[in-house]
Amino acid sequence: MMTMLIHDLQRMPYREAWTLQEKVHAEVLAGAEERILFVEHPPVITFGRRAETMGQNNLLASADALQKMGVEVVQSDRGGDITFHGPGQLVIYPIIRLADHKLSVGGYVRRLQEIVIAALHELGVETHRDESAIGVWAGPADRPEKICSLGVRIRRGVSMHGLALNVTTDLSYFNLIVPCGLCDRGVTSIQKILGDKTASMDRVKQAVISAFSNMLFQ
Repeated sequence: MMTMLIHDLQRMPYREAWTLQEKVHAEVLAGAEERILFVEHPPVITFGRRAETMGQNNLLASADALQKMGVEVVQSDRGGDITFHGPGQLVIYPIIRLADHKLSVGGYVRRLQEIVIAALHELGVETHRDESAIGVWAGPADRPEKICSLGVRIRRGVSMHGLALNVTTDLSYFNLIVPCGLCDRGVTSIQKILGDKTASMDRVKQAVISAFSNMLFQ
């Protein structure tokens, strides 16, 4: 039986959480127990490594507009393109040794998607993978909306970064960007789908923990 430590950071700025990830990554690399960090970030737009090579054309708002709205912009070292983090979004940073779980990088990404799908199913939201686009999607195949973004980095066999699940996120922030560079796809949240039946953030966290326990740490 594998064990996992859960650290609930509550609300923490993106850069501060990134620094903490680096510290935990070094500890896990040295043999410490694997960890999963939960956090909500103040409003921030982050670029992944794909945005470094493709340019930052998917940022639609001006620097002045972002400053007035209090939205930070950060170039990250995660995979993927551009995304938004903010209150009401559960950000999940698993810091694990892939070899301990007999996972390739591709296998790890697929497992994360499956974990989110299982957690959302427990909460009453049916979602799916899309082989043409990373993430977790809700709605019909011809009009999918992203409910969870995924961007990871594997360094020396240990994972960083991870998942951003929209729970009660203010989705209007996504109008500031072309989410993940996919201009023909929308975004959604648990609240948009379930309305008054939306689970509390604590309940969502418990569903995620259960899915990780059943599908990765066993």
